[in-house]
Amino acid sequence: MGRIIQLSKNVINQIAAGEVIERPSSVVKELTENSVDAGATRISIEVENECRNIRVADNGSGIHPDDILLAFSKHATSKIKTGDDLYNVTTMGFRGEALASIISISKLTCITRTAEFDYGTKVECENSEVKHSKTGSAVGTIMEIKDLFYNLPARLKFLKSSKTEFAYISELVQSLALIHNNIAFELKNNGKTTLKTTGQGNLAQTMKELFGEEVNKNFREVLKTDKVSNLKLSGYISTPDYTRSSKKDYYLYVNSRTVKCPVFQKSVDTAYKNLVGGRYPFIVLNLELPPEDVDVNVHPSKKEVRYKNPNQIFNFIYSAVNSALSNLRQELPSDVPYLHKIITTPEENLERTNVPEKDDIYVPEGTNIASMFNRSVYEQSVVKLFPDEKSEPEKLASTYSPQKNFISDITATSEDVIIGQYKKTYILIEREEGLEIVDQHIAEERYIYEQLKKSKNIDCQLLFISDVIEVSPSDKELLENNKDKLLRFGYDIDFLSDHEIIFRKVPQLLSKISPKEILADILEHIAGDIDNIEEQILITTSCKAAVKANTSLNMFQMQEIIRNWRTCEKPFTCPHGRPISKILEHKDIAKFFQRNK
Repeated sequence: MGRIIQLSKNVINQIAAGEVIERPSSVVKELTENSVDAGATRISIEVENECRNIRVADNGSGIHPDDILLAFSKHATSKIKTGDDLYNVTTMGFRGEALASIISISKLTCITRTAEFDYGTKVECENSEVKHSKTGSAVGTIMEIKDLFYNLPARLKFLKSSKTEFAYISELVQSLALIHNNIAFELKNNGKTTLKTTGQGNLAQTMKELFGEEVNKNFREVLKTDKVSNLKLSGYISTPDYTRSSKKDYYLYVNSRTVKCPVFQKSVDTAYKNLVGGRYPFIVLNLELPPEDVDVNVHPSKKEVRYKNPNQIFNFIYSAVNSALSNLRQELPSDVPYLHKIITTPEENLERTNVPEKDDIYVPEGTNIASMFNRSVYEQSVVKLFPDEKSEPEKLASTYSPQKNFISDITATSEDVIIGQYKKTYILIEREEGLEIVDQHIAEERYIYEQLKKSKNIDCQLLFISDVIEVSPSDKELLENNKDKLLRFGYDIDFLSDHEIIFRKVPQLLSKISPKEILADILEHIAGDIDNIEEQILITTSCKAAVKANTSLNMFQMQEIIRNWRTCEKPFTCPHGRPISKILEHKDIAKFFQRNK
């Protein structure tokens, strides 16, 4: 090993730059956040030369002439003064490393002026050497970076294509524009404007400017405050039927700082669980909490945070998002789907549907079904209205077993103008804004799932005769280990041998379905999700109990499915995450037929 020497200032800064400046977007981040901290209301970012030339201009407070040399020194900052300030950080930057790192790996020119001076200062930096002189300029700061990584050829090799690097920059500026929506941002690439906001201080307006009006229609507001803990969550979340294939559109902020926070992400994912089916929502949320309750000094990029009480933060975010999703239907304005006029419907026009039509039971027309069966919606058989000569009331009385947990107010219901059925799978509804198409199976599956989830006791059907079902040793062990959970949801299984089982009881909703078919679905769903078995059992039960696709329904059956679905807390997707309905807007239909002239 050689002798120990003192590294030069430039080499020290280059080493530090390896942590702070990973790629061109890191430079944009540091300079733009400085502009935000300077109180700018307009920030312009221009990128050229394959993202190696960067210009950031703002109308902020500028840098005092006497502080110029210090500003480009390592660990020099105006944002904190003592170690205690690290626990009360309210600015975007605070480390004092960015400018010193940038001038060690690029050629930088800075022109800046404060309001109290009638002249500005021009600074030229290369290889960590700083020269400055007086110049004329407007109030604010212009930072020009040229030939980024010119003296680090190894770093240049690791950069992606110019399109990819600019995509990183664009995502970053989008993220900053969303949270600092009181600032007008403009981003240019080789002279062409690719992003522009007006800085009106309205998040919804900024989202519209960045993502378009059509995207904005699929967002709902989240606002929750806990005055005791000084917590506040605000922003927008997408409806469960508007999703992405990745978490790319998770715009998460803590005290207006962009973060990648596992606690934040997990709380959102948990709230959307079983609503998006392996996809991800579009999220723009800002968590505000006392600065002393969160540590932002975890990583040089300042994207990671630690909470003083992570469990409290998780529960607060989860409850806020879950509440917004649960109240989504009730809060929608009158021109948005899922809000309907309440009318009174004659009780004798109601019926129940849950099993194949071969088991239908008929009652005389005019019979008050609601009073006869204690207003229970779900039961073992399908009830239809037919003339007296086809009725079998004795059979109905002998087979009925009320599911008291599934109560629905059937005297005041949401009435839709149902056109009919398409392909024996989709229910077509005429709406003022267009044609709504509803998947009958998924809509009823969502309703049954929510009812089962609320139910404390699920009615069972005793099976006097059950097929003996062969299972593998691993499946037998899985069933044995979770027998109590299966029993809780209405499945009572006996183990005859190491490879044979029989069902003693099944949920009454599934009494007409083959035990072999039920078992196959249970094993398929729970085998790959051991930690979430109870949820998978619920999903399996609701899926098997719901009316199937390619099943012919009469008008009363369709009305009942739609009526029940409208009462769901989360009516956008089924428990698997599949969308339930789609609206073809009337204006689009009219446009196709050239009727909008």
